Order: sequence, then structure tokens, then C-alpha cells
Amino acid sequence: MRNIVLCGSMKVKDKIFEVAKKLEQMGHTVLLPEECIKGLPKEIASRAHFDRISKNENDTILIVNDTKNGIENYIGPNSFAEIAFSFYFKKDTYLLNDIYEPFKDEIIGWGIKPLKGNLEYFNEFNKKGNQ
Repeated sequence: MRNIVLCGSMKVKDKIFEVAKKLEQMGHTVLLPEECIKGLPKEIASRAHFDRISKNENDTILIVNDTKNGIENYIGPNSFAEIAFSFYFKKDTYLLNDIYEPFKDEIIGWGIKPLKGNLEYFNEFNKKGNQ
């Protein structure tokens, strides 16, 4: 199993915790955006989380793009920055749900994989070596 760095809007942090728990039960090591959850200033929290994303070459990035304010598959500016950062550092990057339409071109072009809510599908990616 791999280290999985979770990213997402702090407005859906309950969903982030839920996903973390499921992934840990599946045997993965999960790294949370702790500084954001603790409410540290944006600059400190973002730098710390970008460090977490870029550190390990074997890390997988999972964007928890849940429904926010009635918008399905929401990806906000911070999560989009994390996706771009993970792309730049050649990380295996997944979306928990489906593609967020406003960023469709980038998400498809950068090879970001939508799990469509199925964490078992995430494990299938790993088993097949499509990381």
C-alpha cells in the first residue's frame, strides 16, 4: 500500500476525515492537511501541505472533491493549486469523485484519475499498476 496525501476544501473536512478512516482501514497510510484543519494562517498551512505533497516520490494524491454549496465534484482554488503542484511533481493524482467541469481540460490533460466515489476502484488502480 502507499502513502496517500488527502487534499480538499476545509468546508468538507468531515468528508476528508471519513475518507481517511476508510483508506486506513484498507491498509493505506494517510497524510492529512493538518495545518489547515488546525486553522493556521493560509500561507503557513499551504506551504506545509505543498511540502507534504512534494516530499515522497511514492506518495499518491487524493483530492476529496465532494459537493460544496450544492456544486458537485467541487474543486476550489486551493485544491486546484494542489492538483497543479502534484502534476508538476509527477505524482499519481486521483479525484474522489468525478471531474469538475470548469477544470475538465486540465484534469484530463494532466492525467488526473476520477474514482467516481469508489475507493475500491482506487485499490484496483494500484493492483493493476496504473499508478
